[in-house]
Amino acid sequence: MAVPTPQWDRFYRHTEFSALLQGYAAAFPELVSIESIGKSFEGRDIWVLTLTNRKTGAAADKPAYWVDANIHASELAGGTASLYLLDLLTKQYGKREDITRCLDTRTLYLCPRINPDGAEWAMLPPEEGGPKIIRSSTRPYPYDEEPIDGLDIQDIDGDGRILSMRIPDPNGNWKCHPTEPRLMIAREPDEFGGQYYRIMPEGNLRDYDGYTVKVNRDKQGLDLNRNFPGNWRQEFEQLGAGPYPTSEPEVRAVVHFITHHSNICAALSFHTWSGVLLRPMSTQPDAELPAEDLWEYQRQGKKGEAITGYPAISTYEEFRYHPKEVISGTFDWIYDHLGLYEWTVEIWCPMREAGITNYKYIDWFRSHAVEDDLKMLAWADRELKGKGYVDWYAFDHPQLGKVEIGGWDKIYAFRNPPPHLLECEVAKFPDWILHNALITPQLDIIETKLEKLSADTHKLTLVVQNAGYLPTYVSKRAKARGQSRGVIVDLTCGTGVELANGKTRTTLGELEGRAYKHTLMSFWSDTTPTADRAVLECVLKGKGDVQIEARHDKAGRVSKKVTIA
Repeated sequence: MAVPTPQWDRFYRHTEFSALLQGYAAAFPELVSIESIGKSFEGRDIWVLTLTNRKTGAAADKPAYWVDANIHASELAGGTASLYLLDLLTKQYGKREDITRCLDTRTLYLCPRINPDGAEWAMLPPEEGGPKIIRSSTRPYPYDEEPIDGLDIQDIDGDGRILSMRIPDPNGNWKCHPTEPRLMIAREPDEFGGQYYRIMPEGNLRDYDGYTVKVNRDKQGLDLNRNFPGNWRQEFEQLGAGPYPTSEPEVRAVVHFITHHSNICAALSFHTWSGVLLRPMSTQPDAELPAEDLWEYQRQGKKGEAITGYPAISTYEEFRYHPKEVISGTFDWIYDHLGLYEWTVEIWCPMREAGITNYKYIDWFRSHAVEDDLKMLAWADRELKGKGYVDWYAFDHPQLGKVEIGGWDKIYAFRNPPPHLLECEVAKFPDWILHNALITPQLDIIETKLEKLSADTHKLTLVVQNAGYLPTYVSKRAKARGQSRGVIVDLTCGTGVELANGKTRTTLGELEGRAYKHTLMSFWSDTTPTADRAVLECVLKGKGDVQIEARHDKAGRVSKKVTIA
């Protein structure tokens, strides 16, 4: 079977993308399987790939890491980042020690495109009426009728781009930069008497009265990232959240999969764009997190900064759209409800590429120095060759008459990395994902000792250990929520053997890992230096085989057979 060789400077529509994913499963059957976990609103498959070495155990019997992408329609780079991860893991297995160890001992579940409908719309060529840029799902919401007036954002001149339209107006808010006339900058608050413009998105007007323009919201008003159960709120508080949590088939499929795979210990969601690593919570300040979880998030964040070059920040503290508003998302549910460490990666930051530093990730979009605009324009001219910022050109608009179209092509330059920069950007993340997957708890049997007590009785001593970095319960949030049952040991006696003292099933509790420990310079000594271990003792009578199985919802399943001769 031919090994897939994706092109990293383009995005793939659903049919091609599906064939690529299926190609990996066919080419690497010992490492990859693929399944559809549900159908989108328009009936497309939502694919999940399971990556693990089956020769070392079933996927469900190993600690697992979840990766998803492209929940927002036009954030296509997330799908490419997922595909890049898949390509690297399969082709470097057996060559790179960390990848080999990860797939031998862990499982990765990869959902590279949660929202295939929205992605398909974003990639429609002009001859198919595209591109159609919406926030997320293609389902009409909250109403299904078309607007009767206002401006619909769309590619009005059929060139495959959605830019801006400028119209001369003495009361306009914008003017040309004095030394770079292509660039539009804000008119000063007390400025009068110059050449000014109104600027609005490129699009078509319905029932135009000749004076007033309002820009219509997308008829498809859902935001699938607001439809998860964690901190879900109604439409008046959170736009696009849907009529109730998991009302949308795409989100329902993801929630069902994750809740039915209790071996998932941590997760990552790919979005675009801001060039940051976001951690929970989005609805609470850091002070509300369990201290140990916050410290571990900060440790993982520092590791992510070192590997990716992206800053790791708190969503609530540094990434709120408005200081009086909070939003929820996937990681509010995954961390708050399930207690799993979850990160959201916002791929790509053109501001950073242009040399802009020390800016606030959200505040910059509200207000920034004109010098930043000049840096951005110089970068676009240098790196994007006229495709990022389009010189203004005349257009005879069907309702507005003579206008000019141009300015930033935000879909090309901002929403995703431009094609020639895409591979370099998505290559930043696999090593951090591997690190986060390899720190999950891992159950191990380190001792099975038989001690003869009499002619036909033996004492069995079983020692189990958490060989992972994180504790078996993963986070303090999960422990407080009672998300796991602890280590369970089942003993199955074969013919000729019976339990003389002990139980066929024993719960040993949770096992700590190497996380949540003080330094050796601390005032407080480690009072539980072997909290990663647990011991079970029982008495067996007779001769024959005894099958031992130790399991934990998060830390995996291990087994061993002892024989009394």
